[in-house]
Amino acid sequence: MSNPTDPRQLPGADPHTGNRQVDPVTGYDTTGHDWGGITELNTAFPKIVIWALVLTFLYSVVAWILLPAWPTGRDYTRGLLGLDQGTQAVEGYRKLNDGRKDWLSRFAGDDLAALQSDSDLMATAMPAAARLFADNCAACHGTTGQGGPGFPVLSDGTWLWSGDADEIATTIRHGINADDPDTRFAEMPVFDWLEGAERTALAQFVSDLPNGPADFESPVGTLFIDNCSSCHGDTGDGGLGIGAPSLTDTVAIYGQDAETVMETLLKGRRGVMPAWSGRMSDAEINLLTLYVAHLGQPGGVAQ
Repeated sequence: MSNPTDPRQLPGADPHTGNRQVDPVTGYDTTGHDWGGITELNTAFPKIVIWALVLTFLYSVVAWILLPAWPTGRDYTRGLLGLDQGTQAVEGYRKLNDGRKDWLSRFAGDDLAALQSDSDLMATAMPAAARLFADNCAACHGTTGQGGPGFPVLSDGTWLWSGDADEIATTIRHGINADDPDTRFAEMPVFDWLEGAERTALAQFVSDLPNGPADFESPVGTLFIDNCSSCHGDTGDGGLGIGAPSLTDTVAIYGQDAETVMETLLKGRRGVMPAWSGRMSDAEINLLTLYVAHLGQPGGVAQ
């Protein structure tokens, strides 16, 4: 009588060893494990995988020897090839700079109007100007000059000083409230001399200016004329060239809701625009100036 649990009597069992089972389909030995009729095969590890592991290991050894690999505190091994990514980056920058030197040198002059009128030159320079803007200005003013909380919009027709190219260049070169000796100054004072009710009424009045015509002959309108018009204009339109923004549009630097305006009245504002004269060349400043001036024109979003 046969014993079904005896491996020597199972199909494929080796009668000589008594414990070897061979799968009749693949010819591989089995492990003797069975899961609901599925037998586990004792297959060999694929040779292609073994060779892949060997080649990967050999490549890593060669890479460690030839390429920069091992940190040594503040430095790293250069490898037998002597590669240095810092040196390569500098060389790449020099090649890039040499490639644009001819046309960029033309921006070193002061005649920005003449540069603007040269359509071929502007077409060549604008991609580089867009990159210059993205690297230095977009973090605050947005990728398309759309501005953000605390940072002016550059893609509309409203300017703190002027949209004239020479004025924009002055702002970029010397900054606003910066540490440059020729910086521009702009500051919103604290209106702590007003009564609480007057501040509340004035905050609401200013927040309503973008919604349409305001009554400047009313008591709160008179309050605005007496306290705000010298900087923001008699109707709040700004444009006086002293760094005071317009209060009649919907893109106020810090916000135009009554709560934000109240905070401005209570605490004042003093934004800072850094001076770029020590960070960019005159040619780069002029190139960036013309790009920003272009943003403020209709349809002037960066290409």
